[in-house]
Amino acid sequence: MKLRSMLFVPADNERKLAKSLGSSADALILDLEDAVAAGRKPMARKLAAAHLADTRQTRRWKGFVRINPLTTPESMQDLVAIVAPGLDGIVLPKADGAEDVIRLGHYLDALEVAAGLSPLSIRIVVVATETAKAVLNMSSYGQTSARLEGLTWGAEDLSLALGASTNREADGSFSHAYLMARSMCLMAAGVAGVAPIDTLYAKYDDLIGLEQDCYASARRGFVGRIAIHPDQVDIINRGYTPTSEDLATARAIVEAFAANPDVGTIGIDNRMYDRPHLLQSMRKLAQVGSDN
Repeated sequence: MKLRSMLFVPADNERKLAKSLGSSADALILDLEDAVAAGRKPMARKLAAAHLADTRQTRRWKGFVRINPLTTPESMQDLVAIVAPGLDGIVLPKADGAEDVIRLGHYLDALEVAAGLSPLSIRIVVVATETAKAVLNMSSYGQTSARLEGLTWGAEDLSLALGASTNREADGSFSHAYLMARSMCLMAAGVAGVAPIDTLYAKYDDLIGLEQDCYASARRGFVGRIAIHPDQVDIINRGYTPTSEDLATARAIVEAFAANPDVGTIGIDNRMYDRPHLLQSMRKLAQVGSDN
């Protein structure tokens, strides 16, 4: 599943839902959690379910819903309302580790049958760093549900959990705890073999800063990013799409090793490449192949 850009849309905002129809995001996240006041959640569930059902034959994007945390009764109400044809995935907030993903998977097993959906058709993306316990349990995702599609991270709820007045240093950069959470999310996704998805860029009107940050994020290994404004989507998509030069090099590496299957290293244009370069190139080409 291609998840370069995942755009949040409040599920109770009919204007924003309508505007999202033509989005170029790879996925929409219809939000039932933080963006929706408690008294509006029943209405938001109905709007989210209708939006997913009405668009499932024509939309280009995947339809995800961020449910409320599993520790709340609202989470099951969310799932009962939205698990139906048209739902592609769940964003799980405030997870403490793989046990929460497995628990959600059991719920989805039953709800898929009731809705007439194929087993394991609904995927899960976890916001994996919103509690202190979650950060310390990141390695657990290596033994988790087959539904797991990606891991992302966030700094706002974590700063609340840690009792910090801010998650930033005086120069505006993330403090050490949040840089650690970002790095652990990236490594945990590698262990689990799922997509590492970078957190939102809060300055939604700073498109130049967003572009620079996306390229830096992609160099670190992230394959996508959360978006909080429609204007961010195209920039995010470009930032996580390999360039034509990158793809040409990747194809050359794959073709060279295919022609010489018994070698461990190979020279191309006066540069040496080994097996890790081959695997990286194959992954890059697979990422673009999923675009088509």
